[in-house]
Amino acid sequence: MAAGAVPASFTGLKSRENGVGFAKSMDFVRVSDLQRVMFRRTKVSVIRNANPGPETIELQPASEGSPLLVPRQKYCESIHKTVRRKTCTVMVGNVALGSQHPIRIQTMTTTDTKDVAATVEQVMKIADAGADIVRITVQGKKEADACFEIKNSLVQKNYNIPLVADIHFAPPIALRVAECFEKIRVNPGNFADRRAQFEQLEYTEEDYQKELEHIEEVFTPLVEKCKKYGRAIRIGTNHGSLSDRIMSYYGDSPRGMVESAFEFARICRKLDFHNFVFSMKASNPVVMVQAYRLLVAEMYVQGWDYPLHLGVTEAGEGEDGRMKSAIGIGTLLQDGLGDTIRVSLTEPPEEEIDPCRRLANLGKRAAELQQGVAAFEEKNRRYFDFQRRSGELPAQKEGDEVDYRGVLHRDGSVLMSVSLDQLKTPEILYRSLAAKLVVGMPFKDLATVDSILLRELPPVDDKDSRLALKRLVDISMGVITPLSEQLTKPLPNAMVLVTLKELSGGAQKLLPEGTRLVVSVRGDESKDELEILKSTDVTMILHNLPYTEEKTGRVHAARRLFESLSENSLNFPVIHHIHFPNDTHRDDLVIGAGANAGALLVDGLGDGILLEAPDQDFDFLRNTSFNLLQGCRMRNTKTEYVSCPSCGRTLFDLQEISAQIREKTSHLPGVSIAIMGCIVNGPGEMADADFGYVGGAPGKIDLYVGKTVVKRGIQMEHATDALIQLIKDNGRWVDPPAEE
Repeated sequence: MAAGAVPASFTGLKSRENGVGFAKSMDFVRVSDLQRVMFRRTKVSVIRNANPGPETIELQPASEGSPLLVPRQKYCESIHKTVRRKTCTVMVGNVALGSQHPIRIQTMTTTDTKDVAATVEQVMKIADAGADIVRITVQGKKEADACFEIKNSLVQKNYNIPLVADIHFAPPIALRVAECFEKIRVNPGNFADRRAQFEQLEYTEEDYQKELEHIEEVFTPLVEKCKKYGRAIRIGTNHGSLSDRIMSYYGDSPRGMVESAFEFARICRKLDFHNFVFSMKASNPVVMVQAYRLLVAEMYVQGWDYPLHLGVTEAGEGEDGRMKSAIGIGTLLQDGLGDTIRVSLTEPPEEEIDPCRRLANLGKRAAELQQGVAAFEEKNRRYFDFQRRSGELPAQKEGDEVDYRGVLHRDGSVLMSVSLDQLKTPEILYRSLAAKLVVGMPFKDLATVDSILLRELPPVDDKDSRLALKRLVDISMGVITPLSEQLTKPLPNAMVLVTLKELSGGAQKLLPEGTRLVVSVRGDESKDELEILKSTDVTMILHNLPYTEEKTGRVHAARRLFESLSENSLNFPVIHHIHFPNDTHRDDLVIGAGANAGALLVDGLGDGILLEAPDQDFDFLRNTSFNLLQGCRMRNTKTEYVSCPSCGRTLFDLQEISAQIREKTSHLPGVSIAIMGCIVNGPGEMADADFGYVGGAPGKIDLYVGKTVVKRGIQMEHATDALIQLIKDNGRWVDPPAEE
């Protein structure tokens, strides 16, 4: 991969295209895809140069051919095993955050902060559920005054759990509440900047410097007060509320998120205040992961060691919310990143604690065991910008009796394990696979399973079961079965599952010529063992490392496998195959799938998922698989919801309204709807949403198309119908399918 070294004193940037200026106030070279300049006879993308100095920062493309240059320096302690990133300790009251301490669990109240009794009761319930820290929204003077009563009441009841004030647009309120709460969360996008209007602003170097001086003037009093009272600060960037200034300069991007946070961090450091943590939240897990990685990569360059608060904001409810959180948070925990976490669900806050603890335990176990594989050189993973490695889909070959082109899906495949018992009731099986039935015959639909794994074939004389399988093969659904089964009870046109050991022994030569092979690989095999793949015609690979492995890390083994495939120019599709043991809790299954397979899919590594759990409901496993692909921004098979978890600012019952909207719109795959209790995080939080349903005032709803408000002040009782009409007006509505 090409790389370049940019001296910190590099000053040859004078472009003024798009109103972008260059200043010398940064600590090292900033890079983005916003500007193209000539450097060493090569066009590279650079934002601004650094303070004059002798240091040299090495830059490289984020991926092959990418215009985005990133620091060559690492973004985590190790890429081949989970090693927790070393951080300083930040004290939040009596709770210590950092690498020398457990991963802390937190959530946020949903009560009106002015209702002291209700807020106190909710905080106690959260504390009793096991949270370490609780955040409370503080939007005005009345709420700030109530905070003193809340704190006093909790102390009197012997609850000393640290409280965090959530501040937006209100520096004076932050100063007030810092006198009683242990931590202040500030949003760099709106603490000193106005709410984003999504305008492209033009800055000279001097103008931009004045903006930075304004931020310092506004933020300094809070830092000094926190220093005086021993408080902590969370510099909490939110993808949805970047300022116009940042977006004009760095783009609406992970890079912009990092720069927004660094502006505030430099002020803290200038004032010799170090009791702060960072967060880089987004509703899109892919964006969230990229932003944290960029943040840490730059902290390594700077020599900074501040802790991280992890979270996917507006994740939603139920399994959707848990899956999105597991993908984002779990990915980073596998990299050894993260010191405190929150799972943001549209559910009562105490219900966030259990999935939060499960995620923390996953990260703790991986770090304690330093799960991983033997060291290897990684050259091909694209971990700063999402570029999917798409495996080559099966093609038709001369002599094929059936169509194999549908056994995998171009946007990500779902495979399911099917039992012999299920074959005895074909129509029920077809429905379980989400096939469409026409007079009892199956046909593939938008969210139909692509292939099935049949560990045991029915006897040759079981004509009914074999007919059920033939009908699946006829609609281009793959049927995969082990080599031993196919040799003893051959099923026409089945794909045969073999191990590397069987391949190297030549067992596949016993099969008829042209048989499609599916190879099961652990990922930690030696190079010599993997060598056999170079001379084998493989339809797909199942990456299958036993879930019970203690020391070997599934994520790291898969990364090693993909590296080996890339080095040998092998473009086989790879399916992440996870076999969960009996009695696995549903939340552990969702979180395990998100943190293990999702951690690879957000890097574009993988072509699908096969989840096995013999004692789990079949529909649950299928839905979880499709949720995983959609959460990783791959295959979209249902309506996408960006749903906030509620807080004291919320202007309606989020859980009730969310359920109403989902009931009427859940049949719209490809449509994304944001359901927001208020607009404090900014319309940008709906950047991924086509339509927005947002609390504008008590009892009133504002409707958005993208980031633009199109209807204001709709009465609550008419708002859901108005949303549906808006979807229809924009040509995105289809009627629900008729019941069969």
